[in-house]
Amino acid sequence: MQKPKPSEVCRMLADGEIIVSKTDLKGKIIYGNMEFIEYSGYNESELLGKSHNIIRHPDMPAVVFKMLWESLKAGNEMVAYVKNLSKDGGCYWVLAFVTPSFNEKGEIVGYHSTRVKSTDKAITAISALYKELLGIEKEAGIAKSEERLQEILREKGMDYEEFILSL
Repeated sequence: MQKPKPSEVCRMLADGEIIVSKTDLKGKIIYGNMEFIEYSGYNESELLGKSHNIIRHPDMPAVVFKMLWESLKAGNEMVAYVKNLSKDGGCYWVLAFVTPSFNEKGEIVGYHSTRVKSTDKAITAISALYKELLGIEKEAGIAKSEERLQEILREKGMDYEEFILSL
């Protein structure tokens, strides 16, 4: 399935709206609530079994997903602002809370993501950062992008989650 060309149209979640999706260990979608389906623009059959990156917007720096996967595979949760791509090329920003799902033996069996509305202030701040990181990735790769992000966090005296939640 070919990814849509991004447009300038961007939707905002309504207050109190929650997007939920679940994936297997490889990031294949196994569940999406009605809001997930609505905002993605795909129907349920187009989403189930597909990689969650079907909604990955090209404005998202890879370093954010690198950190996300490292955190999840270590059994930890992560919070991040994410710009998603709808089937029609539009976008929607979310504050995502992503956590591993465990079985009764304590083994990771999948991942669960709950997303809520982003603030305009946070989107402005994170857009500038993501644009900088993406530019570094294109010029010098993910490792240099990660170095820059860590430098910014050191300057702020925060870890990534603290920074995200401060916006």
